[in-house]
Amino acid sequence: MNKLVDTYGAKGLAVIGFPCNQFGHQENGKNEDILSMLKHIRPGDGFEPNFDLSVKVEVNGAGEDPLFKWLKASLPMPHDDEECSGARAGETTGNFFCGDASNISWKPVRRSDITWNFEKFLIAPDGSAFRRYSRFYKTEDIAADIETLLAQRE
Repeated sequence: MNKLVDTYGAKGLAVIGFPCNQFGHQENGKNEDILSMLKHIRPGDGFEPNFDLSVKVEVNGAGEDPLFKWLKASLPMPHDDEECSGARAGETTGNFFCGDASNISWKPVRRSDITWNFEKFLIAPDGSAFRRYSRFYKTEDIAADIETLLAQRE
């Protein structure tokens, strides 16, 4: 994401990261510890995001944040992952859930749920939900869609 912000931030791209602890309890620290954890632990090596981070939110289940309720209603499935291509060994494939279903910690479970960290949503300049990307989609490949949206704005 940092590279996308470096490339397109001055042209109008804004990125917001939403930490969530619903996937393998990998974000179990306090909100005030998230930046330090990113810098020193995961991914570590001094990493600092050049985009905004929200407080931790729930993206699935009864306590899901209203933003994610809207995003998932607008874009129920990642456009690139109808068959979960690129699923890792041992993962369920098919168009419902690509991940280890034993890790589901929320209820109710819905077909449109975000299945793991690093799913991404791209919002058009007019505020409409444009595209949803699976966790398997390379972040840098979103650049083509960003360029399309920025060109439409001009």
